[in-house]
Amino acid sequence: MQFQQLQYFVAVAETRHFTRAAETVHVAQPSLSQQIKALERELGADLFLRARGNITLTDAGEALLPLARRILADADTARHEVLELVQLRSGRVRLGATPSLCTGLLPDVLRAFHDRYPGVRLLIEEGGSHDLVRELARGALDLALVVLPLPTASPSLTTVELLREDLVVVSSPEAPRPGGGRRAVRIADLEGERLVMFRHGYDLRELTVAACRAEGFEPDFAVEGGEMDAVLGFVRAGLGMAVVPRMVAARSGRGLRVTPLARPGLHRTIALAHRSDVAPPRAARELQRMLLER
Repeated sequence: MQFQQLQYFVAVAETRHFTRAAETVHVAQPSLSQQIKALERELGADLFLRARGNITLTDAGEALLPLARRILADADTARHEVLELVQLRSGRVRLGATPSLCTGLLPDVLRAFHDRYPGVRLLIEEGGSHDLVRELARGALDLALVVLPLPTASPSLTTVELLREDLVVVSSPEAPRPGGGRRAVRIADLEGERLVMFRHGYDLRELTVAACRAEGFEPDFAVEGGEMDAVLGFVRAGLGMAVVPRMVAARSGRGLRVTPLARPGLHRTIALAHRSDVAPPRAARELQRMLLER
């Protein structure tokens, strides 16, 4: 008895038609019929009653059908389990993240993941939450770290909150202290201050601008349009101050003065997102587990 013969048998049993069964399993109809006959000889019993335009199961066929389905299902499970083990040795993970998260959150997690699964390739795409959601939806990413709330609600995505992160003000140590030297600066204290601002589409840009407008003023940009590393470099050079995540400030603190925001301050919620209709591959699920643990 061959595995392929059981596949052909189940296909005929389900379609009750040899030609349609052959199309289902992508084989020529004569080959399928020959394999069914070989299976019947092996078992010593007819499996089908063949009448013109009417194919029915014999008692032997009825007895074999649930067993054959179980064997095929077990084979699929075995194939899936082996594939998942292979993916942890030589798979890949396509992860999207905002640039600030690539700087602040990911380095330690990715190092731990790489140490545990050195054969898994990590493909990282930086972008704003809007771009990352679009890439997830079209299947170009397995996972994405995004800022909530999402730019547009998407029922096709599942999000799990990871952390709520404080934002702080960074400035050059050689520049005057923001807020007149207070230990914590208010958003209102940024009025009239020269800011280094991120490019359009950056979550931090929208958050900072909205907070300033809520206090009744438009922020004054000394430089705008940069990515995270450029913004921090411009701040170190004394071109202005910037509002950045606390994790980024902690990792990039050399040459920067870090001042917390006074209560209620500014915060952002980071979430891990993936498609709802497609399970991430095993390697991606393992990275997801490590991110949630940390």
